[in-house]
Amino acid sequence: ARGRNIICSTIGSLPLEWIDEATNSYVPAPRFLNQPDPRIPGIVFKAWIIEDMIFHPFAYARVTQRYADTGRIRSAERIAPERVATKTNANGTELIGYWVDGTPINPEDLMVFPGVDEGLLFRAGRTIRAAHQLEKSAYNFAMNPIPQTVIKNKIGLTADKLKQMGQAWAKARRESSTAILNGDVDIETLGYDPKSLQLNEARQYLALELCRAMGLPAWFASADPQSNTYTNAVNQRRDLVDFSLRPYLVAYEERMSFADVTPAGTKVRFDLDDFLRGNPLERAQVYEILNRIGAMSVDEIREEEDLISEATPTA
Repeated sequence: ARGRNIICSTIGSLPLEWIDEATNSYVPAPRFLNQPDPRIPGIVFKAWIIEDMIFHPFAYARVTQRYADTGRIRSAERIAPERVATKTNANGTELIGYWVDGTPINPEDLMVFPGVDEGLLFRAGRTIRAAHQLEKSAYNFAMNPIPQTVIKNKIGLTADKLKQMGQAWAKARRESSTAILNGDVDIETLGYDPKSLQLNEARQYLALELCRAMGLPAWFASADPQSNTYTNAVNQRRDLVDFSLRPYLVAYEERMSFADVTPAGTKVRFDLDDFLRGNPLERAQVYEILNRIGAMSVDEIREEEDLISEATPTA
């Protein structure tokens, strides 16, 4: 969940820009780019699409409205991959149709976001199942903190009496760790305690394995004791983009740059400036150099830093 939230919430919060490829200038973006589904915030739509791309080979969105004049997509809703079925040709080499909830759908009304691989559930399903079972074991030990025990009866009690004795023993152990036995029964411990099973070490190992499977630096998911300082935070954010987010960013950008969304000669790109910007001192040093060589004016620096220029006094 931590790895999913880091990747999905980060990408979902990044704004999309519409760029003219000929001039490399920004074009006013239609609402669809940053809020594809008008019923929910854009971050929610993007986060769920990215989650589907992480866990599954494909993510899907159903077109709900198009512009009458251009036919381009005006709004769409996310469709969970579990709701979508595909049909291939006889050789299984080409997709020829889609079903949503068992009903055929026009392929033009289904936006398909291909993932970069088979998806985490297929690639690391065994690791996820192991982590699930380990969490289950930790829960069982939390509910029953003592090792499994066997009470040996020496005087031939009936089955009902033995059952009552076992229930009383379990209840007493939940309420107190001190036990008193008479000479008619013996107690024997079976299994291992959590320390012997190395549950903490196993959970740490599986956390690292899941981070590797997701391509996420382990310290982002608190799976690595490596310390993180303010001085290296920017570099680590760049590492996060380069080694974790980049495949999903590019896949989402290129799908949104298809002709059914944007006209020819334009492309869609995520704005990473705010996410990757350095600390104020670093930015000031860069701006000072750019201003000195004439690459940026003072007004452009103010605009980049979201500073409001002072109003010119009127006579």
